[in-house]
Amino acid sequence: MDIRENIQFLKGVGPKKAQALKKLGIENIYDLITYYPRRYEDQSQIVPIGRIKVGEVVNIQGKIMAMAEKNTRRGLKLLTIMLADDTGVVQLNFFNQDYLKKKLKVQKSSLFVHGKVGYAYGGYGQLAISQIISFDIINNDNIDSEENINPCAFMPIYTIPDYIKPKDFRNLIEQACTQDILVKDVVPNFIREKYDLWDKQTAIKKIHFPQTRQELEKAKKSLIFEELFLIQAGLLLLKKQHQVKNKGIKFLSNSELVKTVKNNLPFNLTAEQEKVWQEICLDMQKDVQMQRLVQGDVGSGKTVIAILSLVKAIENGYQGALMAPTEILALQHYGKIKELLEPLNIHVGLLTGSLKVKEKRQILEGLADGTIDLVIGTHALIQDNVIFKNLGLVVTDEQHRFGVNQRAKLEGKGEDFLPDVLVMTATPIPRTMTLTVYGDLDVSFIKELPPGRKPIRTFVRMPDRRNLIYKFVKDEVAKGRQAYIVCPLIEESENSDAVSVEMIYDELTSGYLYGLNCALLHGKLKPKEKEDLLQGFLSGKIDVLVSTTVIEVGVNVPNASIMVIEGAERFGLAQLHQLRGRIGRGEYASYCILINRGKNANSLERLHLMEKISDGFVLAEEDLRLRGPGQFFGSMQHGLPDLKIADVLNDVNVLVNARVEAQRAIDYGIDKKVLNEILELQYKHRFLKISDV
Repeated sequence: MDIRENIQFLKGVGPKKAQALKKLGIENIYDLITYYPRRYEDQSQIVPIGRIKVGEVVNIQGKIMAMAEKNTRRGLKLLTIMLADDTGVVQLNFFNQDYLKKKLKVQKSSLFVHGKVGYAYGGYGQLAISQIISFDIINNDNIDSEENINPCAFMPIYTIPDYIKPKDFRNLIEQACTQDILVKDVVPNFIREKYDLWDKQTAIKKIHFPQTRQELEKAKKSLIFEELFLIQAGLLLLKKQHQVKNKGIKFLSNSELVKTVKNNLPFNLTAEQEKVWQEICLDMQKDVQMQRLVQGDVGSGKTVIAILSLVKAIENGYQGALMAPTEILALQHYGKIKELLEPLNIHVGLLTGSLKVKEKRQILEGLADGTIDLVIGTHALIQDNVIFKNLGLVVTDEQHRFGVNQRAKLEGKGEDFLPDVLVMTATPIPRTMTLTVYGDLDVSFIKELPPGRKPIRTFVRMPDRRNLIYKFVKDEVAKGRQAYIVCPLIEESENSDAVSVEMIYDELTSGYLYGLNCALLHGKLKPKEKEDLLQGFLSGKIDVLVSTTVIEVGVNVPNASIMVIEGAERFGLAQLHQLRGRIGRGEYASYCILINRGKNANSLERLHLMEKISDGFVLAEEDLRLRGPGQFFGSMQHGLPDLKIADVLNDVNVLVNARVEAQRAIDYGIDKKVLNEILELQYKHRFLKISDV
């Protein structure tokens, strides 16, 4: 039977059951046999019937000594069986299972039973298996044999809805595994031998029906490696395919204009900035499209690297585009970059959704005729009416906030060639995510902060300290500093007990911070209102900015030295770190105060990590560990394939080995036909088809 056959080819699967299985993502034989158990019930240890105790969950095995059937008061048919071994007798109760009476034979049939021990009804102390979890019929001709027959040492337990019976589901998997099917291997023999792994077909059978714990562990080990190897091989081949097929622009190495910009900077690049800049230069000087991810902690100086890259493209006669996730960030980039580059006769434009029709038309005309060298914008850049004369470099800032299709649409605006692509993020990405989601990109890191950045002192406090917290804020403002107050919501919600920014603003301006010049900033304001507020805060006219997370990225006010985050337990560590990065940008000591309104000990533990750890990459790993992949990745537009058995938290070392071995297999010549087939079966259309490169 072909593993791609529809699930209805199995006996007992009609249209109704097929529809129920489809809801679990099971449509063909391969889907079924790779629907792995979530846990196992250990049935390997048989307990003598004479030693069982009330309340225990046990495995027993014995011969049927007597059988009787009667109707209960509730109209149920009760089949009572007396099961015995050499040490004792126990009663078994089966309800509404008529077929058993016909199938079982007194003094001839034996049963294996897994269940909970209780007392028999009206049995005067007689023990019974009151909750039969599972059982197997053993028709053993040699009744007196001392050999115990255990048909399933470790009973697989699957995550299935109530309308699918566990025994029926196990029977389906057993039926599929015993068919004459062939599961092809993508991991070469020499790699399996190195790591002592089973072939996939053997591992699948053993993962569902292990007879020993050693078999179970080896099956898991084999399938975890195979899954991670599969993903890595796919990503590495896509990268290779991209390098062969996606011809890019070969920029010249001579960059006098870039040197001028570097010399005009009020600071020198750090060693790590310089290293990343050289990596980008080498990429841009190749005739293959650059696709590089630059990761840098908050304030590490990624933007200046992006500016130098854009200037290099412009100096070579091409246009550049920088796409930011918010209008606030786009405006801030525009102001800084225009100030730096326009004196060098580089024409910089801004394209956002809030521009007036006339302004937008002028920008579109300038991009089409080439009079605009560099455009900075938001999602407005990907609209169909945005046409470039010769786009050479696309920079995406805070790239995890954009979907894959959005980024690809901007990259596709090159005319006869593909523009180079540089994506940046200040949201630290855990190592596992870098190796999976971004495994087809070249990755650079900037971990070193520019000299002079003062460490930010962070404190976790409970709401009963708010009067002292806001007195401290008032004292800081009296010294000439400014403050951010951050809240999780814009308005109060009936469905949430989270504090809203409007509620906090009203409370602070009429109470704790009365007399200070406070302003309210959130996403529902018009772009012009946001811009005016930020300019007022930057100029020092506004003392305290009460805001939602719209200030999370890009806002740079060196005089802001204090941040209070209300309801901090509602944010992930990575987001808290991003918010904290808005302060500590000037010469003054800075303070971040996290107000915990949660009642969960785990959330408090998480917040205390912010007090101890200032490295965003370390925090990202901790956030992933504490929140789990579902919550962590769920907040990002990541495109991570759904893993069937591997765990990105616990299998990092396997992931690293799988990537190394996948590259080795590609170098030796991996079977791309088999790889494509398995990728398509396992991940449907989430992987692009790998061609013969």
